[in-house]
Amino acid sequence: MYRLLIVDDEEIITDGLYEAFNQLIPDKLDVYKVYSAKAALEWLSRTRIDIVLTDIRMPGMSGLEMSEQIREFWPRSRIVFLTGYSEFDYAYRALQIPGARYLLKTEGFDKIIETVQEVLLEIEQGNQLSELLEQSREQRDSMEIAAQGDYLRHLLQDSQVLCAEVQTLSTDFRKLGISLEPGSPVMLILGRLTYPEGTSYMDRSEILTSSRLIWNSHLAEMTRHTWLVDRHGDLLWLLQPLHHAEAVFGGHLSRYLEGTLELIQDSFRQTLGLPVAFTVSGSACAWTEISRHYERLHRLQQVKIGDGISMVQIDRSGPPEPDGIREAGVRLQQRVENLAAHLDAGRRERFAETLEEITEGIHSSVSVEEAAELYYTVAVVLLSHLNRSEHYSLVHEYGKLMRLDEHSSLKEGFHYLEKLASDLFELRSTAEKERSSEVIERICEYIHSHLGEDLSLVRLAELHYFNPSYLSRFFKQEQGINLSEYIDHCRAVKAKELLGNEALKIRDVALYVGYEAPHSFTRFFKKMSGMTPQEFRESMPVNL
Repeated sequence: MYRLLIVDDEEIITDGLYEAFNQLIPDKLDVYKVYSAKAALEWLSRTRIDIVLTDIRMPGMSGLEMSEQIREFWPRSRIVFLTGYSEFDYAYRALQIPGARYLLKTEGFDKIIETVQEVLLEIEQGNQLSELLEQSREQRDSMEIAAQGDYLRHLLQDSQVLCAEVQTLSTDFRKLGISLEPGSPVMLILGRLTYPEGTSYMDRSEILTSSRLIWNSHLAEMTRHTWLVDRHGDLLWLLQPLHHAEAVFGGHLSRYLEGTLELIQDSFRQTLGLPVAFTVSGSACAWTEISRHYERLHRLQQVKIGDGISMVQIDRSGPPEPDGIREAGVRLQQRVENLAAHLDAGRRERFAETLEEITEGIHSSVSVEEAAELYYTVAVVLLSHLNRSEHYSLVHEYGKLMRLDEHSSLKEGFHYLEKLASDLFELRSTAEKERSSEVIERICEYIHSHLGEDLSLVRLAELHYFNPSYLSRFFKQEQGINLSEYIDHCRAVKAKELLGNEALKIRDVALYVGYEAPHSFTRFFKKMSGMTPQEFRESMPVNL
């Protein structure tokens, strides 16, 4: 979803444009309005804005001055300037801004709407993969990327030890072509792609290559970064701001990343037809801490609401606490590592396929000891997941899980493991549905209780710790209706109820449901009910 911010000190113009755009394409365009450049910059510090439709001359700060600050923080924002005067100097300066448009207010709403739609189309076309492929033909070859991935996976095993020597890291980074600085903190971003069923290995490789190109096209201007595919099949990016960007970001790097990752998600949907979810560190960390930060991101990603939906989740709780003494254990076979990853990620079919491969090992030429080891490694994976998810009720007797001799045969033992795994997946699915219902219920209750307050998508997202675009898609998925339509419905129902109280003035009713301007409330109410508020009040039966 794209975001449009309307900025004009003339309230009649701002309100009129807001109402026109708010109903234009609600599934695609989220619209906001302010009456000063200062208020606009406050919005831009809170969330990404894709298009700014602004008066070029305003008290305090002009639209041109404001645009300079906008482009420092959101260089991809597109700006459309409005003016009531055909002044060459202003027009010339506006046209020097890359991608900016210049319109006279006298050209009318239709021309303004047409221009914004053209800018939206340009933004979408700019995300097309064909352009990205052309821009990135000279990037590092696949062998260097593979070597970097192997090296970074090695560091993730125990960064406290392996990253202790900055000089050693500097030498290794230089040899491998890693552009990051080992002496500076690094930000971690974990991405999970939802692949279509039946995607082949080669298809996945092509998707991963395209993913890297999309990422580079959006973040190369402001950051240096590298990436790898982790043992769970997820994408992990390590990122640092470029030196000139640090002053621009200040303490808002995570906000910049949140907005930019939404654009990356749009590119994934448009070019690959795939959703991708991101989990982002709330703060940068030293290289010696990347193992713990990575494990924390992985755990956070497992508790996200809804599978197959694009989301950006920020770890806002700060750096993780030290783990203390690490659990010791033997290195499990690769198949069992995959099994654990599928179980944690909720990939039921992939889990079943991998478990079937392990079970088939029993019937091959393996010894009794090797067959028993296969059973116990799978049992430990399930036991570990049971402990972390606290689904102890599924195992009435721990002895039956951890003692093969409790089963009449090895085959029966594996049937028991299959049934236990199936129950775990069922519980996970039920829990996710319950969490979704609770969240939606909480949001709806807040809307009903605060109809006269700011119910913008960004505000609701901030209150309920969501990313705005994800909240919009999630609400519609769960309720079958756009969030804005739901809010309008609630306001209309409450307004009708209040209009039945003749002691209340219509202006008071308008304020209660969030409309400061009576004429805006009148237009809204007539659209929702077919009558003006006064006509509706007069049509109500008189209580004798």
